[in-house]
Amino acid sequence: MVDAKGRNMKCLTFFLMLPESVKSKSSKSSKKANASGSSKLPPVCYEIITLRSKKKKKMAADIFPTKKPVASATVQHYQQQNLNNNNTIQNCNWQGLYSTIRERNSVMFNNELMADVHFMVGQNGRTERLPGHRYVLAVGSSVFHAMFYGELAENKDEIHIPDVEPAAFLAMLKYIYCDEIDLSADTVLATLYAAKKYIVPHLARACVTFLETSLSAKNACVLLSQSCLFEEPELTQRCWEVIDAQAELALRSEGFCDIDAQTLESILQRETLNTKEIVVFEAALSWADAECQRQEITSSTDNKRKVLGKAIYLIRIPTMALDDFANGAAQSGVLTLSETNDIFLWYTAVKKPELEFMSQPRKGLSPQRCHRFQSCAYRSNQWRYRGRCDSIQFAVDKRVFIAGFGLYGSSCGSAEYSAKIELKRQGVLLGQNLSKYFSDGSSNTFPVWFEYPVQIEPDTFYTASVVLDGNELSYFGQEGMTEVQCGKVTFQFQCSSDSTNGTGVQGGQIPELIFYA
Repeated sequence: MVDAKGRNMKCLTFFLMLPESVKSKSSKSSKKANASGSSKLPPVCYEIITLRSKKKKKMAADIFPTKKPVASATVQHYQQQNLNNNNTIQNCNWQGLYSTIRERNSVMFNNELMADVHFMVGQNGRTERLPGHRYVLAVGSSVFHAMFYGELAENKDEIHIPDVEPAAFLAMLKYIYCDEIDLSADTVLATLYAAKKYIVPHLARACVTFLETSLSAKNACVLLSQSCLFEEPELTQRCWEVIDAQAELALRSEGFCDIDAQTLESILQRETLNTKEIVVFEAALSWADAECQRQEITSSTDNKRKVLGKAIYLIRIPTMALDDFANGAAQSGVLTLSETNDIFLWYTAVKKPELEFMSQPRKGLSPQRCHRFQSCAYRSNQWRYRGRCDSIQFAVDKRVFIAGFGLYGSSCGSAEYSAKIELKRQGVLLGQNLSKYFSDGSSNTFPVWFEYPVQIEPDTFYTASVVLDGNELSYFGQEGMTEVQCGKVTFQFQCSSDSTNGTGVQGGQIPELIFYA
């Protein structure tokens, strides 16, 4: 199979776990149909999902590696529900206890009563035997319909499904039987795999939504890899937004070391990574160390260079600060002596050597500013700072990343201020920083940055606070707006009870929120 750019693509196609006799029957039927020039079989599709990858086909245990059996507590919970359901049916008229078909179907979930099929789910040693009811399953999934009632259906009482985890399969059955979505961070990826395999689109969408809402710098790289595997472009875009804005946190997360080589390359060549190049280099070395362990080879500098392959040239080493290169990359042992010499010459020589490494800096992200006042002013007795807090609450209608605040400076000539900035959500501290800034006596705003951009979710109010220390009076904002449109983002403002220095919606400090979107 060839893509639009002429590259060979290897398709991983997950088929129903049909018995070999059915597969051979399907093959014979296809040959017979070709010979006769026609087929009586309806257009039943046994192909579940096609995933583009250069890697070998992986089972769920490889895609979602765990150090211990996944969600054993979840399986035990469902087993307890099985006992409860079995207790319910001891009543000879249990059907009369429930007024709707959904409630009666729910009693059948994970229940041996009238079960006409069983699934052996999971890999050897961690297999669970789960009961099912063909009719209910066929109503909930076109794949189960084809499996039980299609032309090639085979009436086997037990079906083996080694590539799906028991907890994920039970979560899917619960949705089919009970119309309930039961997801957790431990099982959501495996449940998405099951929902995709058995074509349960609404459950798959719920899994993607769960992943989007729980997305953070810690898991963005892993979810990027999985979103490409599952062909979920919206989730992929969300992952890129987090990785770009919080690049340093994402690249230094444990999850970064778990991504595959193809995802590594896509991150290293990203133009909008918002971080220093030395951070990119160190992250690549950490990934290489983990890859050596996965391949069960010594984590030597030669092996690290080997597993990185051509990906090392995606790191823009010549754009590093000279100190970062001299004290970091040059002494890492991963570069050859010739490469190290050429890069040093590139820094210092007038006639620069040709390099295989890209020498153009990444563009990164351009910060945007939300200015909430229409004018500013100063008076002889305002705005004074004596360790009191200036605070304002805000909300947005789409995810953004707050990088810092724009603050007013002295109205009496140049002066220096010490600023402690904080960002909270419902009293929980999300980010803070203590720094100094110098104002030149103008009414301009002066940026004060957080150490890392803070992720802000939509439709929730956050509290921005600053405690300033300085001898001079400063400018302050006037004619504040409750709603401000900045590009595609709408900000809403309201007064904060934390504000003890007079700042509010109509006037005061914190005139600007600096953000990435």
